[in-house]
Amino acid sequence: MDPSSERYSYNPVLKWNPQVEDYFIKAYGSLHFHEISRALTRPSCYSCIRVNTLKSTSDAVIDKLQEIMRKSGYENGVEDETKASNSSDSYMAEKQSSLQNGSISKCQIPGLEYVVFVRGSGPHAIDYGYIPDKPPKEVLVSRKCAEAVLRGAQVYVPGVMACSSHVEEGDLVAVSVAVEQPASDGGWGLGITRGTVLQGLQTDPYHSERNGLYIGQGTAMLSRAGIFRASQGIAVDMNNRVFKLPSFHDVLEGEIFLQNLPSIVTAHALDPQKGERILDMCAAPGGKTTAIAMLMKDEGEVIAADRSHNKVMDIQKLAAEMGLTCIKTYKLDALKAVCKRNVSSDMAALCNNKDNTDLVIQKSESRPLENGGSSTTIVGSNGDTTCKENVSNEKANERTYVSKADIRKNMRRMRNGPGRNQSLGGRVENSKGFAPNSFDRVLLDAPCSALGLRPRLFAGEETVEALRNHGKYQRRMFDQAVQLVRPGGVLVYSTSVLLLPAI
Repeated sequence: MDPSSERYSYNPVLKWNPQVEDYFIKAYGSLHFHEISRALTRPSCYSCIRVNTLKSTSDAVIDKLQEIMRKSGYENGVEDETKASNSSDSYMAEKQSSLQNGSISKCQIPGLEYVVFVRGSGPHAIDYGYIPDKPPKEVLVSRKCAEAVLRGAQVYVPGVMACSSHVEEGDLVAVSVAVEQPASDGGWGLGITRGTVLQGLQTDPYHSERNGLYIGQGTAMLSRAGIFRASQGIAVDMNNRVFKLPSFHDVLEGEIFLQNLPSIVTAHALDPQKGERILDMCAAPGGKTTAIAMLMKDEGEVIAADRSHNKVMDIQKLAAEMGLTCIKTYKLDALKAVCKRNVSSDMAALCNNKDNTDLVIQKSESRPLENGGSSTTIVGSNGDTTCKENVSNEKANERTYVSKADIRKNMRRMRNGPGRNQSLGGRVENSKGFAPNSFDRVLLDAPCSALGLRPRLFAGEETVEALRNHGKYQRRMFDQAVQLVRPGGVLVYSTSVLLLPAI
């Protein structure tokens, strides 16, 4: 066998933490776990698209996608599966044959007609043009970049870790993957400096580790110097992939959303109705949130909460892109989703009243108490779904002290311009939590290890202890969700975790 064919191929071996691997082998059996590990390194044989039915229809989207794919040179239909580089990948062909003939088809599951499948193909054997003592020019990308490329993305500048010398714009380059390796401190890491020069020699970083980790061939869109000088943009146009899935970047924005089928089914299982009040507790990146709003015909109220400021902004951006107005976003830790109130029992009763679930506790500036303090007034608010507590104290009317740190911060802001929080459209509203029994339906897509997501090229960082901790956190979130849904309401719990005892 030509040694180059073994090196310049795609045959990854998924690395696990030894204790986690032993756990799964005992749970599934050695052979079954090996099949699972191998399947995780492969992308799905199709791309799943959710059509925004408020702007378009499945038939109209299919017509537009077919025209776009014709213009881009993507063949009609899927290439002959006999080109697959390994007969043991027949399960891929079996899954593909289960779809309708043709590269684009509508989902046939009742109620999911707004879902469109675009078939892919692979794995394909690629000739990288290897000549003895003259290896091909090469671009080494990060593992996360490679996983995106396997799903159909291009190679973007931030994902490039290393590159052969003398790579110029327009050159044909092989694309390989740098996967985390055991580090001296007992953890995992890359151990490679971004911008490293690849000589094609055995002394190169990750030379032997890159065997069987080549994901395709493409055209360099920038020179080597340009790749490491730029901060964004496409570094390599992938025109010859091991797995061929069309890219949908910037395609029919607002009309379609690329989303895994189980995520679409999750929103469908929630069965949201027009006019209802619904909470998505861990909403980022917003796929399920927008699916819920779409199923409600954008009529009602969908509260999307997440603990990350930037992720909340991403949800806002996606909702605006899809033209959805019923979504309200908040920065909130799901472990603190239930509002805790330090007020009298009659105030708490008002909080639990469904007609007064949205309360704002505000300081009264016009009615000082006899003891010199200020009164607290409860104001019902239909526009604010959170419980905001701004209880005043005796020093409310005193002069505000401005610290030197605040002065320096204001000076920097004047000199450097507004930051993310001060930019137009960059504000995210914080939440103190929501009143119990205040939602008709609650979706808890709890954070987990995500070991069930694919393609996956590395799984070594997860430990048995970490997996157990995921379960503990999910229990606490589930307890919050149960308190928030009204009696007779619906609670949907979903996770992509591979472990059966998820909580």
